[in-house]
Amino acid sequence: MSAVCGDGRVSTMECRDKSTMWSTSGSGEGSLDRLLPSVNTTLSSRKRTTSQCKSEPPLLRTSKRTIYTAGRPPWYNEHGTQSKEAFVIGLCGGSASGKTTVARKIIEALDVPWVVLLSIDSFYKVLTAEQQLLAANNDYNFDHPDAFDFSLLVHTLRKLKQGKSVKIPVYDFTTHGRQKEWKTVYGASVIIFEGIMSFADIELLKLLDMKIFVDTDSDIRLVRRLRRDITERGRDIEGVIKQYNKFVKPAFEQYIEPTMRLADIVVPRGGGNMVAIDLIVQHVHSQLEERELSVRAALASAHQAQPLPQTLSVLESTPQVRGMHTIIRDKETSRDEFIFYSKRLMRLLIERALSFLPSQVHFVQTPQGEDYEGRTFHGKRITGVSILRAGETMEPALRAVCKDVRIGKILIQTNQDTGEPELHYLRLPKDISEDHVILMDCTVSTGAAAMMAIRVLLDHDVQEGKILLVSLLMAEMGVHSVAYAFPQVKIITTAVDKKVNDLFHIIPGIGNFGDRYFGTDAPPDWSDDDMDEPSY
Repeated sequence: MSAVCGDGRVSTMECRDKSTMWSTSGSGEGSLDRLLPSVNTTLSSRKRTTSQCKSEPPLLRTSKRTIYTAGRPPWYNEHGTQSKEAFVIGLCGGSASGKTTVARKIIEALDVPWVVLLSIDSFYKVLTAEQQLLAANNDYNFDHPDAFDFSLLVHTLRKLKQGKSVKIPVYDFTTHGRQKEWKTVYGASVIIFEGIMSFADIELLKLLDMKIFVDTDSDIRLVRRLRRDITERGRDIEGVIKQYNKFVKPAFEQYIEPTMRLADIVVPRGGGNMVAIDLIVQHVHSQLEERELSVRAALASAHQAQPLPQTLSVLESTPQVRGMHTIIRDKETSRDEFIFYSKRLMRLLIERALSFLPSQVHFVQTPQGEDYEGRTFHGKRITGVSILRAGETMEPALRAVCKDVRIGKILIQTNQDTGEPELHYLRLPKDISEDHVILMDCTVSTGAAAMMAIRVLLDHDVQEGKILLVSLLMAEMGVHSVAYAFPQVKIITTAVDKKVNDLFHIIPGIGNFGDRYFGTDAPPDWSDDDMDEPSY
């Protein structure tokens, strides 16, 4: 159901398969199947229109999910602020009308990264003990607007639309309660929100960019609901029919059907109406094209020829530091020596960064029985986050000086067609919003990758003033870009070079750090902001 699942793994689109809600496994389904029209629900044999024809996206398929591995382009401008919101599609319709099927087919036909499917079913209210008894006897109305937590729903959808990380409750239809573990969702270009009451709240309607009503014959909806509730939710047929006649049918007529007039598009026959789905997909594609951003080009021309910011701290260029730079910048240096002296610089850099963390007076008693006035870290936790792959080389230095430090990872790569950074993967520790974060990258040229990583941290509610960006080598352009966009972020480096060439290489620079460190060959069009794919 999410673009980031509970373990923190990012996917372009990661959608829980809800097709099991009307699967035909189990006993007694034969008679039900005969009542349903025969509809081909597969897309594989159908050709898309010319405007939608694209090469197949990179996919990772498992037994539980499909992960689109294309990257997420910038969702913010050169100022670091969000400049485009996710496009939200609202899908409404009666119970078992095929809303989820339509949503899944839209996702498949869109063929774009970072699509999130969100269901109103996740936002049922937690039942009291009295309501639990009513539900057990099929006397509780789950099809009434009061059954849903619209306050939590609107708050969650608004944050997700704004690009923030959110947690989604997981509702258990067997126990009529929420599971202990909630799902983390982050990073959506398109949000498809479906549910019977998708159009029932004024504040919710304001968040929808496109409203679709799925109109399906009531007899078909009843048969689908019977199949789903019996096979998937452990209900008996008498109870399902009782609930349908007492609550579902009246609720549809009173609350759901009247909202059809609010829809921009009405889709008859649900998932079988491919003409309607194609029209929806074409409109969404046009909206996404209008929202495309160009960040790196803007960074190359902004905020230059200005004095270096006060938030920058450069390691003192002692003969020792200068000597290590001489060795690692020399193209003739062997890989062993490059690694050795890079590690020495990293250790000095991390130690320097730790001096900017908040501290407070702390008294201890020495073995001689005397008091000593010292200092201790004043904060909840320190977390390190590396920008893969080169930033990962700085993790051992951080672990060497910070006992039990938590580590997160972000993979950002440059799109070779657009030149823009793209987010491909992230894994962040839980409750990182409360931490002081040391963000690690070995080289920063334009600052595009660093800015994206900082934006990710801010989207996860990390306070800007608690982020420290550490890098072995930075260009002035990158320093200015980060400092202008995020003036509270502390920047710590061992050296700042003045120039970046047309290929975004730092001049005089250090070369492709990751390739020199790992012993791999750099592509001819690499840049110092490129983060190469690690080996898994």
